[in-house]
Amino acid sequence: MRMPAFLLLAAGLSVSTAASASALAHEYVLEDLVVVHPFATPAPPGVPHAAAYVDIRVEGDTPAALVGATTPASDSVELHDMQMDGGVMRMRRVERIEVPAGTLQTMRPGGGYHLMLMDLKAPLRLGERFPMTLEFAERGEVEVEVWVQGADAGSEAADGHHHPD
Repeated sequence: MRMPAFLLLAAGLSVSTAASASALAHEYVLEDLVVVHPFATPAPPGVPHAAAYVDIRVEGDTPAALVGATTPASDSVELHDMQMDGGVMRMRRVERIEVPAGTLQTMRPGGGYHLMLMDLKAPLRLGERFPMTLEFAERGEVEVEVWVQGADAGSEAADGHHHPD
């Protein structure tokens, strides 16, 4: 039996829309922890460092703490926090990023927590992807794929992935 053309078109649009939505954000699960849309922004030419961002959601009753990260894209990864201090934006290294139970910790360009990729092996280019391992106290490690995107595109994709309760 032949399917009418309008049904074929509708089915194609449905598959295309689903594929587009899944391409906008990605997530990883470790126990009751959900890591959403890891992305990094390209560094300006000649700058050997770049920032990566990730949203972390704890769906259970036990808080989580991100305590480290590694990637073959850089020599090391540091956990950082950027805050205003007397009218000046200051970045400082932190030992851990706490995620209270039942909450979402978002990381975005422009301030707050981020992962600093120190001494990049090669410049990060828009559209590239690279692996990163996130280490959580008491929960272990989860390997994620980091997408290199512009700050707005990465933030919008991560924001669009979260569903209102």
